[in-house]
Amino acid sequence: MWPLRAPGPWRLALAHLRWGARRYSGPPGGPGLRTRLLVTGLFGTGLAVAWLSARAEKEQRQQRRRMEALRSAAVGQGDFHLVDHTGRPRCKADFAGQWVLLYFGFTHCPDICPEELEKLAGVVRRLDAEPGLPRVQPLFVTVDPERDDVAAVGRYVREFHPRLLGLTGTPEQVSQAGRAYRVYYSAGPRDEDQDYIVDHSIIIYLLNPDGIFTDYYGRSKTEEQITASVRRHMARFRSMLS
Repeated sequence: MWPLRAPGPWRLALAHLRWGARRYSGPPGGPGLRTRLLVTGLFGTGLAVAWLSARAEKEQRQQRRRMEALRSAAVGQGDFHLVDHTGRPRCKADFAGQWVLLYFGFTHCPDICPEELEKLAGVVRRLDAEPGLPRVQPLFVTVDPERDDVAAVGRYVREFHPRLLGLTGTPEQVSQAGRAYRVYYSAGPRDEDQDYIVDHSIIIYLLNPDGIFTDYYGRSKTEEQITASVRRHMARFRSMLS
């Protein structure tokens, strides 16, 4: 024998409407026009309600599965304790309730970091131009604390966006932040002028207002693609903390 299953919203709506159609079938000889229109309207409304309910339930299930997958990835779950380019101590909790675009790099980077930060700043400007969207906080975290002190980071971030916040700290603090986001970085050999390049991950991270890592964008993603992705995440966002 087949196991019994609870009827879904579609079956419930159809059963209810069929019962209503029988109840309001009218006098012998067939239903009147008004009754038929009423039943047809109820039937269409019931189907629409059932469809919307089923879609909402599906989206909620998908959102829960995505959040569970992001949590299991263990990216961005740890805290960090750094200093911003104004000298103010910062931790992850300072950005709760905000959408955040985060990039790890270094101020002596010859080309890749400037390109990625220009792209990040362009995304923020595009989103700012759309009325009704929440503001995004852009963050830059150095992976070269030896050279990137507060003053150096401050000069650097001003080149890209007025809201771009630069973060630095001790080597141990920067290492902690890098581990939290699984960022790889390694200083290369020094030349005769003691200059060096830092090899590092090239990723822009998106954090939602709950502080949860929500998406990431590699170097191949365009400004337009990132903007569209952030916009979609904003539209679908439902806080998991409330």
